[in-house]
Amino acid sequence: MTDLAEAVAVGPSALYRHFSGKQDLLREVIAAGLAPLRHLLDDLDLADRADHATASARLAARCLDERHIGVLWQREARHLTPDDHALLRAEVREIGRRLTGRVRAARPELDAPTADLLTWAMLAVLMSPSFHHLDLPRPAYDDLLAELTDLVLDTPLPGTCAASPPPPAGPPPPAGPPLRLASRREALLTQAVRMFATHGYAGVGIEDVGNAVGITGPSVYHHFPSKLDMLRTAFQRSTAALLMDVSAIYRTSNGAADALRRLVGSYIRFTQAHHDLIGLLITEVEHLPEDERHAARRAQHDYLTEWVHLLRLVHPELDPTAARIRVHAAVAVVNDTARTPHLRHNPGVPGAVESICGRLLGL
Repeated sequence: MTDLAEAVAVGPSALYRHFSGKQDLLREVIAAGLAPLRHLLDDLDLADRADHATASARLAARCLDERHIGVLWQREARHLTPDDHALLRAEVREIGRRLTGRVRAARPELDAPTADLLTWAMLAVLMSPSFHHLDLPRPAYDDLLAELTDLVLDTPLPGTCAASPPPPAGPPPPAGPPLRLASRREALLTQAVRMFATHGYAGVGIEDVGNAVGITGPSVYHHFPSKLDMLRTAFQRSTAALLMDVSAIYRTSNGAADALRRLVGSYIRFTQAHHDLIGLLITEVEHLPEDERHAARRAQHDYLTEWVHLLRLVHPELDPTAARIRVHAAVAVVNDTARTPHLRHNPGVPGAVESICGRLLGL
């Protein structure tokens, strides 16, 4: 709060007259960013094809004006009180509900699950600028984001999700007793990733992880000297696995378009299988020491650079920045659908997401 007061040239006591603390301020910032988007959806008409471009441009402009909201909601909202978090979650769901209504009006042939998927994919694209620092002059950036949003909306998905059974409330129950890892180190790491993703890195102690897998006392430290070592290992493994997939795809693909298509499929499978780990990459990398944080971000950047490289081989006319923005939009769709339980548990969604990403990347 002292840092914030200094930034706006007021005393801390003056700031506390307006906000009771950082949580209060965070809630107000997120709420203030979400409200204009919700109000915009009141009179937005995606069904009017003559006005379609204008409607999408208004959505894009609003989200670029509030481009900080996505990262604040996904990375920082866990620090809110439970009541405030529930209040803002209801606001996000209301935005989704209203946009789904606009999507179904524009594409009445869609069933409810498919319209819902397109809605959250559109929101992922619209919020994707929150997770990078790429920039374009406006209104060129507005036009590009609107184009990407329209590509999602118009993706042909005949029966893709309709053919799937209704998404279950949770993962299917195991047919028998759950399998347990033989390695205690692997069991600890698996549990740590799950708990860090659910409760936040700062909210979990190394002893908590040990207790969850039945390892107590000093025995935990025989496998990992610290909680940070668990987080570091999880990040290193994830980036190594993704980059190894890139190498294999480059060796075995039939040209750039085939390689990019396979890279999309590989990433979708990875996020579906390791959605907790994707959550950590988005929310917890700040806990690494500065040099390791830089290395982790460098590895993520290098991975996405391969997507951009292949995309520009397929479409050499694309501006480098615009190509990277397209890649970030596609990756955001994959990440958000994998991290959204009711979408992740629908078996028709991965194939639909692959079609959406194909549209975004011109495949």
